[in-house]
Amino acid sequence: MDERTQMACRSLAGALADAARGETLRFFRQTGLRADNKAADGFDPVTEGDRAAEEAMRALIETRRPSDGILGEEFGQKPSESGLTWVLDPIDGTRGYVAGTPTWGTLIALHDGIKPVLGVIDQPYIGERFIGGLGEARMTGPQGMRNLYVSGVTALEDAMIFTTFPEVGTPDEAAAFRRVAEHCKLTRYGMDCYAYALLAAGQIDLVIEAGLQPYDIQAPIAVVEAAGGIVTNWTGGPADQGGQAIAAATPELHAAAMALLDPA
Repeated sequence: MDERTQMACRSLAGALADAARGETLRFFRQTGLRADNKAADGFDPVTEGDRAAEEAMRALIETRRPSDGILGEEFGQKPSESGLTWVLDPIDGTRGYVAGTPTWGTLIALHDGIKPVLGVIDQPYIGERFIGGLGEARMTGPQGMRNLYVSGVTALEDAMIFTTFPEVGTPDEAAAFRRVAEHCKLTRYGMDCYAYALLAAGQIDLVIEAGLQPYDIQAPIAVVEAAGGIVTNWTGGPADQGGQAIAAATPELHAAAMALLDPA
């Protein structure tokens, strides 16, 4: 990707996050917010905020980079003519969104056909934005702007570990997570994409999840890797197509967690 394209994509990523902010905040904590259930079994909500935010982002991409592809959670895939695809999750953590918690976020990734090369994790209500890739690793928020760096933690006993759901995924995946978590200093749940933002900012050290979609993980991959961390699937391969993911601050911590995820 040449420098001009990189500049255009960085600019568009910021504009996409701004557009999504306006739409998600318009509905957040408003009386009468409607949540439709997408799941045949359980509760997987989608709201007016999800749909409006993705529509706003897709319209901007069509205007500014019409040859790029789009993969969005709510409105599917548009094939790429340029080799670049924007991967959008308008509200990652819709359960938190409908509950009124401030730990959901908008995820925006740019995939070059091999890997995510740019990612944005945006939390509109708090006003924090985490950007990684194409030469950037920084966050902005109420305390100003600063560069992103993962922690230097290398041992599980010193690590803070996060996942979104206590059940993690399948019973076997949940058991594997618990094997790691019982060795860690602190275990917390329910952060959705915000956990990866905290990892990139050096606040926590390890995130382990399962049952992910590509739009759930591609932006976090770019942000965490730009901050110096490592993200793979549970066997050490690429995690960008979803499924299982482990994000760690250091290679040593990643290896220690991997050994417990698959103790065979």
